[in-house]
Amino acid sequence: MPRKAANSKVGLLMSLGSSAIAVVRTVKQLRRARGTQDKLTAADTLAGLLPLVTSALLVFRRLRRRSPRSSG
Repeated sequence: MPRKAANSKVGLLMSLGSSAIAVVRTVKQLRRARGTQDKLTAADTLAGLLPLVTSALLVFRRLRRRSPRSSG
């Protein structure tokens, strides 16, 4: 069975969507931790949020490079 390219547009969009969902979930967890005044959990959640945001931005950059640029 042939494999699709790892950088297919659909694959990149799915990756971006899953990263966005993970970021939203982590932000909710951060708000919950801040509401309970748990600084350690808040710091841990914030540290976990940074790689999610970075990966989402990397996927977004790949998508932008793949899209045709319109001149005009």
